Amino acid sequence: MNDSTLAENLLPYDGIALYIPNFIEQHEASILYDILLDSIEWQRDIVKMFGKTHILNRKMAWYGDSDKKYSYSGISRSPISWTPELIKIKLLCESFCIHSFNSCLLNYYQDGIQGMGWHADNEKELGNNPIIASVSLGAVRTFRCKHRISHDTIDIALEPGSLLIMKGSMQHHWVHTLPISKKVKDARINCTFRTIIE
Repeated sequence: MNDSTLAENLLPYDGIALYIPNFIEQHEASILYDILLDSIEWQRDIVKMFGKTHILNRKMAWYGDSDKKYSYSGISRSPISWTPELIKIKLLCESFCIHSFNSCLLNYYQDGIQGMGWHADNEKELGNNPIIASVSLGAVRTFRCKHRISHDTIDIALEPGSLLIMKGSMQHHWVHTLPISKKVKDARINCTFRTIIE
């Protein structure tokens, strides 16, 4: 498999979500996980909810081209320069997606108690129908999508080394979450490659 046209769309309508297991070979995925865990400049995620600022347990990092700032949940981030490992993963994603990415939001979940609530990646900096490539490393976690109107849900088990591509009108019609799971004891890193529009 060498392009996203060969992957099956997991959404029944109103958007595209392509899942590619073993996008990165397991041994290499394990090595990348260890390197990113040690080399990325992790910081506590900060969000604004109901006018108040909250520091979350989940850690994150924003990497990318020097001029690609990103704002979400009322917080603006300036990018850290690419690492060799992130460039390597980015080039793999670009080759597969036939699309250029200029930034990457990384999340580190220490265990299944840490997750992410319902949201859509619909910030204005990403454009109207963004293409987002998410690479998973570490523990297997469930990724859940829910349609805004029908409330149909789709669960995807994100395995280490897998790639999830979200594109088309998905961010308009679906929200997604990484649910908390007390059964998950191991940590996970995900690298979500994005294109910030001028």
